[in-house]
Amino acid sequence: MSITRLNTNDRMSQVVIHGNTVYLAGQVALSAPGGTVTEQTKAILDQIDGLLAEAGTDKSKALTATIWLTSMDDFAEMNAVWDTWSTGGNAPCRACVESPRLATPAFTVEIGIIAAK
Repeated sequence: MSITRLNTNDRMSQVVIHGNTVYLAGQVALSAPGGTVTEQTKAILDQIDGLLAEAGTDKSKALTATIWLTSMDDFAEMNAVWDTWSTGGNAPCRACVESPRLATPAFTVEIGIIAAK
C-alpha cells in the first residue's frame, strides 16, 4: 500500500495517508497563538477541516481525536467549541488529557485527528 505525505519537511508531515486512513499531526492554533481557549480551538478545528479536505476527506469520517489542554480547567470552554464542530452523529472516539506544556507557552490547546478517507 502506498503512503502519501502532505505539507512535509524533514521533521514532520502535517498529513500522512496510508490506504484509506488519514493521520493528522497534532494541530496548534497557528493563527491564534496566545488567544483564548475558544479562539485557539476554533482556529485548530478550521485547520483540521482544511487538512482533511486536502487529504480528500472531512470531519464526518473522523475516527479518533486526541486533545491536549495545558489545564483541564479549560475543558468546558474547549468542549463548547468542539460541540459546535462535531455534529451530525459522526463524533469520533476521543481522549482529552492535560499536558502542562505544549510546543510553546502561546499554545494551550492541541488536537490530533485520525480519519477514514
